[in-house]
Amino acid sequence: MGVEMVAHYDADGSVVGAVPRSRMRAEGLWHACTSVLVRSGDRVYVHRRTDTKDVFPGAHDCWAGGVVAAGEPVDECAVRELAEELGVTGVPLTPLFTLRLEVAGVREHLHAYETHWDGPITHQPSEVADGWWMTIDDLRTRLADPTWPFVPDGRLAALEWLKRLD
Repeated sequence: MGVEMVAHYDADGSVVGAVPRSRMRAEGLWHACTSVLVRSGDRVYVHRRTDTKDVFPGAHDCWAGGVVAAGEPVDECAVRELAEELGVTGVPLTPLFTLRLEVAGVREHLHAYETHWDGPITHQPSEVADGWWMTIDDLRTRLADPTWPFVPDGRLAALEWLKRLD
């Protein structure tokens, strides 16, 4: 398999080139990612990452997503990642917000989306260890607990989503 190339962004959110994913991680380069929140009524799908993930292994997250590939439009990345991680396809994605984040050695432009889904969830075994539906109130309670292992950028995005929901 070849070197995975990702879009390299500047701090203002403009694409400035392409770099190997390994370099982006090693040097903490600015990049973009997509994060899709999957809802069913008053529930949100939450999952635990595998222990082999390159960043935040074993942590919980309520977003399906990943890094934008070189030359890939952000919207297409969101659709691709949702299908890869949770097996959800053919649903409309609603753009929510974009956050410029520098957290835990990661510098990213996080593009958040939301979708509604009542069908089956199929985990990508290399990325998702387990998953379940959680009420919005339960998610809010868990996020307030700093000891609950949750992906740092995902926590910030979820808190932003909850703030806008209120």
